[in-house]
Amino acid sequence: MLGSTLLLTLATLAGLVAGFGREWLLIADWGAGAKTDAFLVAMFLPEAIRVMLAGGLLSAAMLPLWQRADTQIQPHWLSGQIAHWLAAGLGLALAIAAAAPLLIGWIGPGLAAADRERGTEVLIWLAFTIPGFLTQAVLTVPLQAAGRFLLSGLGSLLFNLPPVVYLGWAGKQADEIWLAQSFLVGSALMALVLFPSAWGFGWRPWLAGAKGEFTQVWRQLWPLLLSSGASQGLALLERLTASLLGEGSVTLVNLARKLVNIPLIALMGLNQVLLGKMSGEGEQSRLRLMQRGLSICTRLTLLPVAGLMLISPLLVTKLLPAGLSQGPLPLLLALFALSIVFGSWNALLARYFYAGADTRTPLLCELSGSGVQAVLLLALPAYLGIWGLPAAVMGGVFSTGVLLAGKVSNGLWRRLAKLSLLALLVCGACLFTLFQLYPALAATL
Repeated sequence: MLGSTLLLTLATLAGLVAGFGREWLLIADWGAGAKTDAFLVAMFLPEAIRVMLAGGLLSAAMLPLWQRADTQIQPHWLSGQIAHWLAAGLGLALAIAAAAPLLIGWIGPGLAAADRERGTEVLIWLAFTIPGFLTQAVLTVPLQAAGRFLLSGLGSLLFNLPPVVYLGWAGKQADEIWLAQSFLVGSALMALVLFPSAWGFGWRPWLAGAKGEFTQVWRQLWPLLLSSGASQGLALLERLTASLLGEGSVTLVNLARKLVNIPLIALMGLNQVLLGKMSGEGEQSRLRLMQRGLSICTRLTLLPVAGLMLISPLLVTKLLPAGLSQGPLPLLLALFALSIVFGSWNALLARYFYAGADTRTPLLCELSGSGVQAVLLLALPAYLGIWGLPAAVMGGVFSTGVLLAGKVSNGLWRRLAKLSLLALLVCGACLFTLFQLYPALAATL
């Protein structure tokens, strides 16, 4: 499990470095102001779809069905699914492009009129990255089933590479529309590199799948879609709230989220590997694999999170443009990091159910936790300002974890309660040390 996880982690790390380079260049070229906020608002919806798919939205629904299909049927199944999801992506892209003015107004209500207009133009281009995202997600299914995780993990790198090259070349003269078009090139690359492998698995453009096969996938997908949609809805609410907290707030929250993703790269790989190994196994085998994954997950998160919290001011100073380290970003990063350990456990627990073709149980748990987080997002920023955002995230993640663990087994709930106490003590000690090392952080509260 660790070997496959390491390969996928390295591929994901390369993508994360490219993604972080994209954010760094964006701030360096345009600054943390209204122009950057407008572009990030336009990026929200396509990026949310990409993140959901990268987290295994389609693969969690399709992998058990692919593995159960007869080898003679699999070429037809794969060919039909590729055509189906490519068409679905084009339809969704057209719908988003048509509704772009409304969507920009909803996602960024705090933007000025000129920024909303420019954001609309950007979103129209970015909408057409979605067909590439969906096609790439389908093409990774047979690769993951065969234990070939490296190629499928290169999607983020290929997506971010063209915009990084463009931003590095254009510098401060970078144009929003050209940048959006470079993302379009990246989304096409994500899918194109996987087609040779798909050919080896039997894909042929002229083959068609049965209608019932699409129905099966959608039946598995709806609970996952609702769960992921709720998660992205919370991210939207967070972005919306940030846009009302003043110019540059969207950029600060986005940067904090990007930096917090650094320890999560190994977890994405672990989740995909674990799902592949648990699919088709019995309940006891899945439970053993999940517990093993939980142990690996805790080791992969707790120490990096502690380190991330302690070095957050240094990280912002060294990695980001000058001036950001004097504001709230370092402490915002440290507070968002609190939820990493708990969120990583939730992702593993959900895959225990997905591998058994049960998408309803994690859906109900995650929707309940999302409801808690939504209420907190609406209430806390009014009193705590920008600090209410990480507090709301922590409340939602913790609620989801309690519900998921209780559905697996009582023994697991008790084990996670002990691990949670340990994590809170470690992170609390890190925050205390952070204030001792950097007294100026208290002034940003």
